[in-house]
Amino acid sequence: MVTRSPARPLAGIFWMLVTGMCFIAVTALVKYMGARVPPVEMAFLRYLLGLVFLFPAIGALREAHLTPRQWRLFGVRGLLHGVAVMLWFYAMVRIPIADVTAMNYLSPVYVTIGAALFLGEKLAFRRIAAVVVALLGAFIILRPGFREVSSGHLAMLIAAVAFGGSYLTAKIMADEVKPSVVVAMLSIFVTMVLAPFAVAQWVTPALPDLMLLFCVACFATAGHYTMTLAFAAAPLTVTQPVTFTQLVWAVLLGYLVFDEAVDIWVIAGGLTILASVVFITWREAMVRRQNTTPAVNATKV
Repeated sequence: MVTRSPARPLAGIFWMLVTGMCFIAVTALVKYMGARVPPVEMAFLRYLLGLVFLFPAIGALREAHLTPRQWRLFGVRGLLHGVAVMLWFYAMVRIPIADVTAMNYLSPVYVTIGAALFLGEKLAFRRIAAVVVALLGAFIILRPGFREVSSGHLAMLIAAVAFGGSYLTAKIMADEVKPSVVVAMLSIFVTMVLAPFAVAQWVTPALPDLMLLFCVACFATAGHYTMTLAFAAAPLTVTQPVTFTQLVWAVLLGYLVFDEAVDIWVIAGGLTILASVVFITWREAMVRRQNTTPAVNATKV
């Protein structure tokens, strides 16, 4: 019989705070690089350089014995995630850091919608209301008619949908294969998806840029690992609200380092979306832990 480890809320909060710092470091490095390297190439090199972290999973991959159906699902997930990552890198060099971070909170909302449409999960009235509130938060951030909605904002809207599809596929695969296999296959397929797009607009990067992109891969890998530690230590109802700190760091980073103005509407919209995500997470924990949609937060690169 499997025994569940006792909850350690302080440890969960600590690891989620570390996760936020890791993902904000990713954001800062990508923003710092700017347009010196095309966004698609940056995304490709981030995953290519990150393949070095897959060596511990080689044994699990050999033992997986994946079926043709599982290969197809991994391929679909790699395509969705690859598109999402390209759009995220594109948005990061075109719109403020706070906008990207706030709109990134939409991913778990799209996961909730997708789970109802494709996995048969029930959408109670309260969850529907929470989804509507989250979409209202996105409207507050974009404010069409009152501000220019740039291509970067549109890219983040589509990226959140693509990320949602990726996590829905991961939800299916996590019930069938080891987590290490799920992570490794994602990295492999995303690298393959990004390769032709990167080659099409290749610009030979300078050595300092390669080093920065390797740091991006390190921080992103560390962030995913510490997020796993947070989820293992405490329930999502404890760790989910801590993701708010990422918006705080993003606003401060943009203002202090990149001279980006503080937009109160972006903060208000981000908090609205986050409140919806926290409510959805809390409701799922109250109803039943099994057959529910996992909340997904933070930067997904």
